[in-house]
Amino acid sequence: MFADPDDRSNAGAPRAFGPRDLRGAFGRFATGLTVVTAASEDGPVGITANSFSSVSLDPPLVLWSIARSSRRFDAFARARFQAIHILGADQMDLCRRFFRDGRDFSGLDARQGIGSVPLIDGALARLECEIVRRVDCGDHLILIGEVCAMETADGEPLVFSAGRYGTVAAFVS
Repeated sequence: MFADPDDRSNAGAPRAFGPRDLRGAFGRFATGLTVVTAASEDGPVGITANSFSSVSLDPPLVLWSIARSSRRFDAFARARFQAIHILGADQMDLCRRFFRDGRDFSGLDARQGIGSVPLIDGALARLECEIVRRVDCGDHLILIGEVCAMETADGEPLVFSAGRYGTVAAFVS
């Protein structure tokens, strides 16, 4: 039996878990990793994100979310165009680079895409998007983008689960 979605009788009741517990529960969900890039007033910016999901095939929509506490929040919240790079298993260095520093494009083969968005070569998939909706959601902003252009390549994805990075094969075996 499913709960009635309109039943708010427990709304406002204290929760038996905190943010750390919730983060641990969310970490049980294996997810792929992306680097999202945009052009900003201060130059190109990138960020590592695992909060990516497909939304719709027609129209072609995807989403990702960014924490309001991120130093890169304003750049991505304002950017009309963004590129989502789905990382391969051999791109751990790229994942770490944009986790730490959103401005370090040195030594990368990056070119400009739609709206001057930096495009990084070598991803398993790259989706150039126009942001069509921004949804305020708690401590994050959800960015919904319509895919305007894309490229794909073969390879094994880089996966994140329970605080560890690996491949699908590493988590299966």
